[in-house]
Amino acid sequence: MKRQIRIYDRDPWLGSFRDVIDRRAAKLLGKKKELAGEGRLSLAVNGAMHYCLHRENGKYMFREWAPNASRIYLIGSFNGWRRSPEWALEPVGGGNWELAVDESLISHGDLYKWYVEWPGGGGERLPAYAVRCVQDPETKIFSAQVWAPEKPYRWHRKRGPKVQNPIIYETHIGMCSEEQKVATFTEFRENVLPRIREGGYNTIQIMALQEHPYYGSFGYQVSNFYALSSRFGTPEEFKALVDAAHQAGIAVIMDVVHSHAVSNEVEGIGRIDGSYTTYFHEGARGLHPAWNSRCFDYGKNETLHFLLSNLKYWMQEYCLDGFRFDGVTSMLYYDHGLERDFTNYDCYFDGGQDEDALVYLGLANILVKELNGRAFTIAEDMSGMPGLAAPVSEFGTGFDYRMSMGIADHWIKWIKEKSDWEWSMGEIYYELSNKRVEERTISYAECHDQALVGDKTIIFRLMDKEMYFSMNKESRNPVIDRGIALHKMIRLVTAATAGDGYLNFMGNEFGHPEWIDFPREGNGWSYFYARRQWSLADSDLLRYRDLLMFDKDMIRLFSKNQIFGVAPSCVRADEEKKVLVLMRGEFIFALNFNPEHSFADYGFEVPSGEYATVLDSDSLLYGGFGRNDSATRHITVPRDGHGELYLYLPCRSAQVLKKL
Repeated sequence: MKRQIRIYDRDPWLGSFRDVIDRRAAKLLGKKKELAGEGRLSLAVNGAMHYCLHRENGKYMFREWAPNASRIYLIGSFNGWRRSPEWALEPVGGGNWELAVDESLISHGDLYKWYVEWPGGGGERLPAYAVRCVQDPETKIFSAQVWAPEKPYRWHRKRGPKVQNPIIYETHIGMCSEEQKVATFTEFRENVLPRIREGGYNTIQIMALQEHPYYGSFGYQVSNFYALSSRFGTPEEFKALVDAAHQAGIAVIMDVVHSHAVSNEVEGIGRIDGSYTTYFHEGARGLHPAWNSRCFDYGKNETLHFLLSNLKYWMQEYCLDGFRFDGVTSMLYYDHGLERDFTNYDCYFDGGQDEDALVYLGLANILVKELNGRAFTIAEDMSGMPGLAAPVSEFGTGFDYRMSMGIADHWIKWIKEKSDWEWSMGEIYYELSNKRVEERTISYAECHDQALVGDKTIIFRLMDKEMYFSMNKESRNPVIDRGIALHKMIRLVTAATAGDGYLNFMGNEFGHPEWIDFPREGNGWSYFYARRQWSLADSDLLRYRDLLMFDKDMIRLFSKNQIFGVAPSCVRADEEKKVLVLMRGEFIFALNFNPEHSFADYGFEVPSGEYATVLDSDSLLYGGFGRNDSATRHITVPRDGHGELYLYLPCRSAQVLKKL
């Protein structure tokens, strides 16, 4: 029998680390067998079906795993928040506690908590597996809430489409409204989902779904891993959103945070039973030095069970189509990647890697595929760990895609540090297309990270204060003209060179002005910068609409023609003229980054035939100058046994042509 290909067979540079790769793969398969035996992993991780609160035989069963606790009381609105013997959970072995309560004593909407006692102390806690937590509007204190509506949500379409190449709309529910407030799932479904569908995106990536005490954390300081953030609405309202997206042919994935947990003790699980090590590492290793959060101990089976059950819960309860795993770099290295520059392969195999974290991520990817063969996962990793997005069968970690995080950093560097004349066409092509052959990647020019306060979006870097005065269509401002042109070209060339998918953050498609800043003490708790001003793109009087129209046609071009199915190739990287020409299947991407000079009859070699323009960034429809006639057909000229195509390339413009 022919041996299965491994990641070191595809990449000769990994040959020196074959023993380490083999050991890691054996550790992953060994842990899977330890947890699930010879069966499916998805049948072995059922924490959400057992812990916290469930109806069983006319009783409400309350359960918790708290090995360091000496006593646990159930306190809530149904018993006056009193600690009394009849409301005490009983120890049942293995650090587990439970209490059966007659159904008649508990009602939908009741609030409750644990009061946990441990050697030397005690305090109120929220159940680790609580599926709904709500915040008191006055005291700001969180409580778990009984959620048992009489009529469960009735799904119309539980599964989203099979997505071969994700074209992702990254979004945040709370800031999706134009009003200065926290928006809701219903508002998103009614007002934003139609925009995404019309824009041609096939995947929605939603941030901040897991409950988090501080709204301004963007959802990355999670307290309650099983609880859908109640500030956006009810579970039924979120299910209606996912259902509507599925019916529109759009997959929904979740930005899941399993890299760390908020340090808050009353709201979170950081010290649920008085011990800091219930789910986390002890000592300094248990505290993230940059995020001031708790670091999971992925070597503990209880932690694995908690996190894997969490993924299963989100997929089964809310019918999600996959996950984008946040903070993977932080998980993979003992130093969280904070002290590394990842310049050579030794950085991935020098003993500084948390192999328990690699095992968890491999298990997570196995689990997701078992639950839904259509589902997919994305790793947010800036280290470039080899094999992260390679199949487990090839001794990889099993992610379907890796985020190409370095691309956004390069765009910042080029825009911020170099003049337009200094941009290198070869460098742009190399950095945007550089990827491991065996791994699938998602590219983006900018995501939410580049929009946060203290940073600048691409459009704001290009235009700055001129955006405030000259975005009306009547004005002609050279700074705005440059910004409009480059914004379109940067996004187009990023998509054109992308490996297997593309991502855009909500509002950036039309050049949303300024930055994102959530309400906080430093800005007077203002929501002004934590919203999306859709009216700017809807106005026929403003140039934001031009950018929106370009993005719609660009995304549709890629989605309808399956362009990502063929790898890009560089036809011409003209450093003198600042022209970059790419081919991808039947499509030619011709980009003239020259800030001043247009070129008539610019020739380059392509397959012989006739070509039609299918997208022109200089079109009047997109706020350009209309210097080309898109109806013109271009026929190659025979030249030394091949075809030569000649185009007029206006300065700061891009054309996409398709072979007829």
